[in-house]
Amino acid sequence: MLIARHLREGSVHVASVVDDELVDLDTDHDDLPQLLAAGLNVEALATGTHTALSDAHLLAPVGAPPAILAVGLNYRAHAEEGGREVPTTPVIFTKHHNCIIGPGAGIHIPTIAPEKVDYEGELALVIGKRCRHVPRDRAREVIAGYTVMNDVSVRDWQRASPTMLMGKSWDTHGPMGPWMATSDSVDPHNLQLTTRVNGEIRQNSNTDDLIFDCFDIVHHLSSAFTLEAGTVIATGTPAGVGLYWDPPKMLVAGDEVSITIEGIGTLTNPVISEPDTQLL
Repeated sequence: MLIARHLREGSVHVASVVDDELVDLDTDHDDLPQLLAAGLNVEALATGTHTALSDAHLLAPVGAPPAILAVGLNYRAHAEEGGREVPTTPVIFTKHHNCIIGPGAGIHIPTIAPEKVDYEGELALVIGKRCRHVPRDRAREVIAGYTVMNDVSVRDWQRASPTMLMGKSWDTHGPMGPWMATSDSVDPHNLQLTTRVNGEIRQNSNTDDLIFDCFDIVHHLSSAFTLEAGTVIATGTPAGVGLYWDPPKMLVAGDEVSITIEGIGTLTNPVISEPDTQLL
């Protein structure tokens, strides 16, 4: 089952993706964290208004996650392309919630840091129930589903601090979508992942190259703290990021990034110059 969020007649709705339509869920919840925490039978709720996908204004499947966690250097080939040792413990960082945007929304090239903006196609998992101390062999039970994420990174700011937060959290630098595939519909550890920039293949790998798989990650994180329903965890990016091409292929305004993960879908976003803003 595929679950999407979309804007219809000025209101946000959660919907099931059925063929070439969205079928709204009969619920007052307009985001996945609350819906998942309520423990509702999502499939049974798909009885509402139908909207053609061609007419839909899709949003990120999780609009306000309680946390966005991410794993660095989690594909063997990616660690190797950067000349790094393969980690023996997951490398964890966070992204600020303001980074989230949906399909079709613009990725900003920051005015003050325009030269080192990079793409990272990733499989992201969504926690489905509040949990702590999850054994690896039961991690599947707490994962609601999987989506596509672009962990956009401002490399010079990322490398200026060991925590990586400031290089990973710029507004618009967390595209997510186009929807979430429920955990019973995909094998997260055997999915082809392809990132294209302006149609050119930049990343082409499979999640079987993950160093720490989705179940390892849930076990590791939940050992330290409670994971709330709706938490998004980006599982890492494969080889082929712009930084390590020779010469580097960083993002510029006018580019278009499309990330396809087998069994889930394609997330496409244009790259634009950061709009003029004023102090709020």
